[in-house]
Order: sequence, then C-alpha cells, then structure tokens
Amino acid sequence: MRLTRVTLFFISLIMGLGFYRLTDYLLEDLEAQTLQVTEESMIDSSQLLANFVENDQDLTKIFQGIEGRKFEARIFAVLKNKVGINAYLTDENGLVLFDSANPENVGKDFSEWSDVYKTLRGKYGARSSRSNEKDPTSSIMYVGAPIRRDGTITGCVSVYKAQSDILPFVRDRRQTIIWSVILIGLGILSLIVAVFIWLFRPVGKLTNYARAITRGERRSRPKVGLGREVSTLANALHDMRESLEGRQYAERYIQTLTHELKSPLAAIQGAAELLNEDMPQTDRARFVDNIRSQTKRCEELIHQLLELSALEAQTHLENSHQFDLAARCQKSLDEMSPLAETAEVTLHAQLPTNLTFFGNEPLLGSALNHLLENAIQFSPAGGEVTLSFRKSGKNLTLSVTDQGPGIPDFAAARAFERFYSYRKEGSGKGNGLGLAFVKEVAELHRGTATISRTEKGGTTVGINLPLGSQ
Repeated sequence: MRLTRVTLFFISLIMGLGFYRLTDYLLEDLEAQTLQVTEESMIDSSQLLANFVENDQDLTKIFQGIEGRKFEARIFAVLKNKVGINAYLTDENGLVLFDSANPENVGKDFSEWSDVYKTLRGKYGARSSRSNEKDPTSSIMYVGAPIRRDGTITGCVSVYKAQSDILPFVRDRRQTIIWSVILIGLGILSLIVAVFIWLFRPVGKLTNYARAITRGERRSRPKVGLGREVSTLANALHDMRESLEGRQYAERYIQTLTHELKSPLAAIQGAAELLNEDMPQTDRARFVDNIRSQTKRCEELIHQLLELSALEAQTHLENSHQFDLAARCQKSLDEMSPLAETAEVTLHAQLPTNLTFFGNEPLLGSALNHLLENAIQFSPAGGEVTLSFRKSGKNLTLSVTDQGPGIPDFAAARAFERFYSYRKEGSGKGNGLGLAFVKEVAELHRGTATISRTEKGGTTVGINLPLGSQ
C-alpha cells in the first residue's frame, strides 16, 4: 500500500509538471497570436481608408457616421457595442491633418513615428505605443497605409486600436485553455487511480487468498470492489473452494489451482508494475488490456481445473476444435511478455504464419504459458527464451529453450513427476506441478513431452503432437 501511494504521488507530480509546462507554452503565445490577427485586420482597414482619401472621401464624415452607429455584438463571452478603431491622416511631411479620436493632434509633427516614417518611404509602417508608460495595458497599435497621387506618396493614413479592446478575448481564451488542461489532467489522474483501485490492489488480495487456500485456512472471500474482471475471478475462486471442500482430493486440486494461477497472476503483476513507469499512453492501454485478458484467463483456468479429474479418466480428449496453433503460440508470447520484461529476458519466436491444429486450445495455451514461465525464471537477466516449431511427417514439436544453467540428467528423469521440483541452489523451490501439467496435456492430445539439456548449457522442453488426430 505504501509503495502504491508513493508511486501514485510521483506519477501525479510528473503529470502536474507536464501539464504546467503545456499550459505555460499555450498561454505564452496566446496574446502575441491574438495581436497578430488584430494587426492583419487593421492592415485591411488602413488600406480601405487610404483608398477613400485617394478618391477624395472626407474622413471626418466617415468617422462621424461611425460614432452615431448603435449595435450590440456578442463574440463568445465578450459584448461589443462600439467601434474600437480610429485613424489619423498626415501629409507628405508627417503633419497631422485629421485625427478621429484626438483632434488636438491636428498640426503636430508625427514624421518621426515609425508608422508614418516608414509608410511615407514606401515601407510597411507599424508601431505599438503606450498612452501611459506606467500602465502595460494602455498600449495602442498603429498601422499605416500610403496615400498616392499619380504614383507619388502624398500622405499617410494610420489606423490605431487600443490593445485593451483585445484583452477580454485573450482573458476568455486563457481561462478556456487553463480549464481544459485541468480537466484533461484530472481525467488522466482518475484513470491511473482507477487502475490501482480496480486492478492492482485486488490482485494482491486474490494472491493472498489463493495462498491461504493452499495452507488450508478458512478465510472469507476478499472484498475486491466492483471491477468486473477481479470480481469474476474472486467469485470463481470462492465457488471452486466450496466445490472442493469435503472431498478426498481437495488438497491436491487446491495445490494445482495455486500453481495454475501463478502464471496469469505473475503476468498481471508484471503489467501492473510496468504501469508505474513513465510510458506513452498507447503502451499503458496495452498493459491494462493485458491485465483484463489475464484475469479472464484465470477464470477459465479455474473451471478447466475442475474438469481435470474427469479428463484423467478419459481415453480421448474432449472439447476439441480446429484452431490456429501459430496464433495461439503468439498469444502466449504476448501474455508472458510483461513477466519477461520484468525479468529482463527477451522472448523470441520461430513460428509459421499459420498452422491449423485440432485439439483443446485453452489447455495447450496453458501448457505453453507454463513452459515460457519456467524458461523465464531459469534464464539470467539479459538472456533469451525461444519458442520454436518443427514439423516432421505427421508430427509437430513445439519447443521452449532457455539460456539457464541447464537441467542435470538426474532431474530430467523425474522432471514430469507430480510434485517433483528441481531448482538450482538459492533460486527457491516450486511445487512441481508445472511440467506434470504439460505432460498430461501432451498425453491427452496423444503426444509426449520431452526435456533435455542443450549443448550450450540451457534447457529445452518440447511438446510432441500428432497432426490430424481427432
């Protein structure tokens, strides 16, 4: 629990810094971009007014008419009810002839102002000046346009607009960006918390519950929340326990169940641990999907184990159908990839593109998962595990090879016996049901299971299956 909280804290901290940087980036250019758009429209206005003057239109009458106009325009959340643009006219020497908002400027020399100076020389003239140097919101934008007579510049019309008219739009857009980033961040954070609450913690409870069953303890079903996958698994575990109580072979199958759950729970644990890492959203979604598929697989395994006692007495395999064995092998590799990544082991496959096989797909998939899990456990960090395929006549062999220390001859002779487990000193001891399960699956498919030490020191376990058996 403490590790979960610490991990969640650091994930939240990293997300917070990331969203702060994103917000800062978006807001940094917001005002500049808005002013650029405004300047573009002012260029159009200045050119229009310059054309009016060139055609002997009186600017005084134009602006007097504008001042008398009544209108209301709501632009998103901002209400506009007056014209916010003005203009002044100068002659070829820069002397002001007309100013719509400041008549007192008439007669003044504006020839040194950038908008007038550059425009009179045939260049693009524009400037931004404060009416009050101590007030940063008092800036006014100016854009000039030349007045030409017979091809000669005889004056300048400068359109100007207070930046304070634009700031309400900037503030409104700023609030929209901030709230959008906050809501997105809260959504992602909620998703991470949901993963921990609905999947990570319940998996730990179910693991402890399964271990308690193997010890013969009478423990009530753990409360795992409302998540469909984990609730289904908890119900299946509880139902299976009740169905086995009071039977002479209850201990044997509870031990088998625990062993069978190790593989999917290990894959779930590996994927859940990887969720703590910083990764792209697509990879995070893939590991969450893997957790869901593994919990579903746990439910299927529980029901299959309840049928094993009946299968042992049968001379042929039931519930068989045609399926793509190559696709089933690839699925096993995908299911074991989180465990392999945690152990720093690389999985390789040498498989055909497709291979139709008749048999029990879930049982063969479980057997492959056992072999891959054992190979990963025996492989050193940085090692490789290879799943290969070989076809010979009417038989095929699926082999899993690791780069571990290799199994000795005395252990290989007993490797498929129930409850016999060989582990190199210091690596722990298993319950000895994994390879026994593999052998039983192979025999139910009228095949055999083999194990041998490779020349380079690793171990190869193979499942030899006849093709076309029904």
